[in-house]
Order: sequence, then structure tokens, then C-alpha cells
Amino acid sequence: MPPPADTVKVAIEWPGAFPKLMEIDQKKPLSAIIKEVCEGWSLGNHENFALQIADATNFYITEKNRNDIKNGSILRLTTSPYQTAIQLHERIQSSSMDAKLESLKDLANASRDITFAQEFINLDGISLLTLMVESGTERYQKLQKIMKPCFGDLLSFTLTAFVELMDHGIVSWDTFSVAFIKKIASYVNKSAMDTAVLQRSLAILESMVLNSQDLYHKVAQEITIGQLIPHLQGTDQDIQTYTIAVINALFLKAPEEKRQVDEHIVDILNCPLTEMAHILAQKQLRSIILSNVIRSSTPINDEMAHQLYVLQVLTFNLLEDRMMTKMDPQDQAQRDIIFELRRIAFDVECEPNNSGSIEKRKSMYTRDYKKLGFINHVNPAVDFTQIPPGMLALDNMLYFARHHQDAYIRIVLENSSREDKHECPFGRSSIELTKMLCEILKVGELPSENCHDFHPMFFTHDRSFEEFFCICIQLLNKTWKEMRATSEDFNKVMQVVREQIMRALTLKPNSLDQFKSRLQNLSYTEILKIRQSERMNQEDFQSRPILELREKIQPEIMELIKQQRLNRLCDGTCFRKISSRRRQDKFWYCRLSPNHKVLHYGDLEESPQGEVPHDSLQDKLPVADIKAVITGKDCPHMKEKGALKQNKEVLELAFSVLYESDEYLNFIAPDKHEYCVWTDGLNALLGKEMTSDCTKSDMDTLLSMEMKLRLLDLENIQIPEAPPPIPKEPSNYDFVYDCN
Repeated sequence: MPPPADTVKVAIEWPGAFPKLMEIDQKKPLSAIIKEVCEGWSLGNHENFALQIADATNFYITEKNRNDIKNGSILRLTTSPYQTAIQLHERIQSSSMDAKLESLKDLANASRDITFAQEFINLDGISLLTLMVESGTERYQKLQKIMKPCFGDLLSFTLTAFVELMDHGIVSWDTFSVAFIKKIASYVNKSAMDTAVLQRSLAILESMVLNSQDLYHKVAQEITIGQLIPHLQGTDQDIQTYTIAVINALFLKAPEEKRQVDEHIVDILNCPLTEMAHILAQKQLRSIILSNVIRSSTPINDEMAHQLYVLQVLTFNLLEDRMMTKMDPQDQAQRDIIFELRRIAFDVECEPNNSGSIEKRKSMYTRDYKKLGFINHVNPAVDFTQIPPGMLALDNMLYFARHHQDAYIRIVLENSSREDKHECPFGRSSIELTKMLCEILKVGELPSENCHDFHPMFFTHDRSFEEFFCICIQLLNKTWKEMRATSEDFNKVMQVVREQIMRALTLKPNSLDQFKSRLQNLSYTEILKIRQSERMNQEDFQSRPILELREKIQPEIMELIKQQRLNRLCDGTCFRKISSRRRQDKFWYCRLSPNHKVLHYGDLEESPQGEVPHDSLQDKLPVADIKAVITGKDCPHMKEKGALKQNKEVLELAFSVLYESDEYLNFIAPDKHEYCVWTDGLNALLGKEMTSDCTKSDMDTLLSMEMKLRLLDLENIQIPEAPPPIPKEPSNYDFVYDCN
């Protein structure tokens, strides 16, 4: 007979004694359970004891998390969080180096638990750690020379404990002194520093900047590019990742006016990280990241890819100001740029004011502006009042004219010699292309928290966006000719060019030259072939007989998809434990029983290499008890503390199973495909419709395939829209044969 729902069977350990097997009544106060356990081992003062999960985490059991205890769990009786906090608070102030080192190591491990962290922080433990960092290390300067490994471990455990405690979000970052910031910055600025100390120091600086605007200003005064560059030139990818993360954090929090700096007044090696626009454009920093990180022999891990993606996004976001700036038609300096475009294209100098009549000069300007492809031939400045792309389009055109002068002149003169309707308007094309490139690169949008989509080629040139534009404007002109387009086809050409660019970017070229060669292989003819192939694979027949056949086949396909989803649920999936911490390394597994009646689930120590057998999963949830499947922001674990910090990607992967009396089993899928599989499968078990994107995609694929198989014999035969008409009745039925 199974135990009551409110009772769990566990084993409890105590050092020097045999473990106890007992049943815990979850309705009973936790203090009463601890008292009962202590009495069983004749231990007094039960209020000084607590229960922990006996695994690598050693998390304390509290009234809030006691429902996480599963049947078969192993617990440990230990000193209470308050007592442990008092003991460690005293031990880390020991005069013995060995005792201090051991206690700081214990503190670093214990601080991962929020219950202990709260107690230690209540004892003003954070202040004690900061004081040790600010002044305590000087006390061991003499020991550092003869006990360097010990000193490094001492500082490493101190900073680790600090980081773990601050990660819980209990204490505000605004409370730290300038002396503490200077000390942490000094560890980063030293050329030879213990790797663990350096890593944690960089992590602390990043958190300071991201969590406090006031600390941002203080940190920015202490750190310079020259001091960070050696960390990028090393071979430790974790250190490189944290270094770029610090640069990204300072860049993200920099006031707008600090991001744009005159390039003639900045000393790159000694300038504070607030002057970000110029720094990121400097060849030295870019080339160091390119050669030591992107082109390193060490494969780029996900965290590094994310930081490079963030750096790429923040760099391109510097263009937002120009993108959202309208041109002032009355601004002579801005109008001079248009005059410069005309001068370079037609090799003409600005005529003096007294040369010819005003009407003649206006006519000449209008003719040239028409050849340049502007929409407004009289006053081209009006073309740049549209935002986006605003002045950014004019900047790109001028860069192209000056740095790729031959190509610029060729495009302008080539199009000005064509018929008006076949002319590819350079001005209009440049404006629309700049707008398109900003959309593709998402200029002005904040970086996503889980995206790793960086492009190595944008780190190969100091003016990568402008060079990107120069390649694409030549592509546009080439595609225009290949399509034999007219002015009426402008939008069609832009669609093809967008497709060419997106397909080339998908291949992740390592350089701009490689990107250019990929585009050469994606001619308009090739795009037509690709489209034709895709159409053949996704052809949607619209005739009435075909539609009727589709409707007849759909239920069979849906049943097939349903069976596949249920089979996948039977195989099971490994999910990560839900946690607000940055790094999650606990897992749990869930799978459906072969008879589709029970969900088996349980915790794992590490990610499994294959299927996890049913008998190793201790917990069960009968499918009959499931009331509903909830997704997205409606899930209870998305509404808890810190839910505002949940990013869009996590919300899209979250779902919960509601069962019994408002109990939930909460999931965060590892990816979108698993999310679709599980939500579809659970809905199928409840007899509800499967509505995920994967179901729609699978339905389209399988239905298209089945339709083609059934229509193989009708290839090249035109299927009529309507059935053939029924012939008129004959005048007599004498032709009927009488069997009698």
C-alpha cells in the first residue's frame, strides 16, 4: 500500500551513527521533526540543529522548500544555519593561517545556500569580508612571498564567498566603499595574479557595474583598456570571457555622451572605459579579440560566444544615434556631403556663385541628382529626413564614395546611361539598403540574454558596418541587372537582396572577403533555384479535389504526430533545476510510463548520457490527476521572486502541470523543440488539441509528403477544379440487358 500523499520516506544521517529510516509527515512543523530526530540520538538543544540534503549542494531544508523532499531522499542532521554562521564568522577571524584558510573554504561552500547566506549576512558578514579584502591582505604581504599558493587560496575563497553571498540579491551593491573597489580593481590590474582571484575579481566588477549606476562611475575610473588587454592576450578562455563581460557591462551602462568621443583626444591604453565608441573602433583591441579569442585554437564555448554577441550588438548600437537623426535641409555642412557625392561621381568642382544664371545651375544640379538616384531631384536633403535610417544612410554613401571610389563612380555612371525605367537609383537604393541592414543587425535593440549569434567577420575591420554596406550596395546593383528590373520592381529586388544577405550570413563567414565570395555564389538565378526547390518541397495545391483529399488525410497525420509525441515522452527528457543563480548544475528527469498512465520523475546528480530507467525515478504523478497544462508567464515558477528578471527566452520555454489541489510540477525545457514535444504530449494525454509550432511544421511536412505520394500517378495530369458533369438521362432504357 503506498504511503499517504503528505508522507515521505527518507534516510537521515548523523556522523558516527547508523542512518535512521523514518517517515516525515509534511503537515508536521519542521521544528517538531528535527526535535524527534535529535531525541532519537539523545541530542539536546534541538533548536541548534537543522536538516540538509545530503548531496554536493548541502542545501538546508526549510518550511519553504520542504516539499522538494522526495521519497528515498537522504538527509543529514547538522548544525542550524544560525549556529554555522556564528561559528564561521568567528573562525574566519582566526589568527592561524591554516584555520582561516579552512574556514574560508567552508564559508565559500556554505554561502551557496540562501538560508545560511541570510544568517551570515545578518551577522554583518559581508562587511567583515570586505574589511578583510580592504585591509586584511596587507597583513599577509610578508607571507605572500613565502606562501604564495596559500595566499592565493585565502583570497580566492574570500572572494568566492563574497560572490556567492551577493548572488542571492539580499544586499544592495550600492553599499560598498571606494577602498573596496580600488582593492578589487588592483587584483585585475596586476600582471601576475592567481587565476581564481582574477576570475572572481572580474566577476565582482561586472556585477558592480550592472547593478549600480554609482559604482559604474567608480569602477570606470579604476579600470583602463591597457590593464585589461593582457587578460585578453592570455590563453585562459574563462578569463577572456570575464574580461569581455566587464567591457560589455561598462559599455552598456555608459552615459550616451560618454560613448561618442573625438578620436584625436583619446589615448587608448590609458583612457577610462567610458569612452567606448572610440575604443571599440581601435584596431588594437579589435585585432586582439580577433587573433586571441575568435581565431584561437581553443573552440569558443557558449558563454564566450554570448559575450562576443553582446559586444557586437553594443558596437552596432553606436549607430543608433545617426540612424535616428533626420537631416536638416538648411544645414550647410550636411548639404556639403551631398555636394561631395556629386563632385566625386561626376568629377566636377563647385562652381562659383557668379558662373551662369541661377536657373542654369539649378537645372544642372537637378540633372546630376537625378543621375545619383535621389527621389527628390531638387532638394536631395529631403530624402534623408526619413528615420530610420536618417543620416546613417548618407554616412554610408560618403564612405562608399571615398573608400571605394571606382566602384561608386562605375555604379552611378552605369545607371545614368540606362533608360530611366531600367535605372537602379543609387540614392534610393542606399537609403533602403541601410534601413534593411539595420533591421538585419537589429541596431538599437538590447542584446538578448541567451543568444550566441555573433559574426566573426564584423571583428575583422575597424569600419565593419560601412564595409558591410559597400559589399551589399554592389550586390544590389548586380542583382538589379540580373533581374532586368525596372523602377516598378524596386521592392522585389530589395526582397531578393535581403534573402541573399541572410543566406550568406547564415553560413557565418570568417571575413568580409569570404562574405563577398558567398554572395557571388548566391546570384539571382541561384536564388530562383533555391526558391523553386523549396516550393517543390512545400507545394500547396489549391484545387478543390486536392483540398478535400488534404482534409481526409489530416486526421491520420495528426494521430501519427500524437503517437510520436507520446513516444518521445516515454523516452523522457533531462531538465535543469529551476534556480535564480547564474550557473545551474542540478538536473531532474521526467518520462511517461509505456502504458501512458503515469509520469515518473526524480533528481539526478549529473546530466545522463542515455535514457534513465523508470525504477531509478522515485516520484510518480498519475496522468488522471493532471488538471491542466499552463505555459509561459502564467506558470507559478515564472511569478515567483525575481520573475521580472526572467528573460523572454526562459518564459517561452516554461510550462507547468497542475494536479490535485493546486499542486504544480514545474518545467523549463532545454530548448524550443523539447518544449513543443512536452506541451503537445501532455495536451494529447488530456485529450486537448496540440497547437505548438512544431506540430504545425510537422503537419505541413508530413501532409505535403503524403499528398505527393498519393498523387504520383497523376504527375503532369491537370486535376480539374470541379468533378465532371453528370450526363443527361437517356431517352429510353432499351439498352439495359435483361438477365432473365
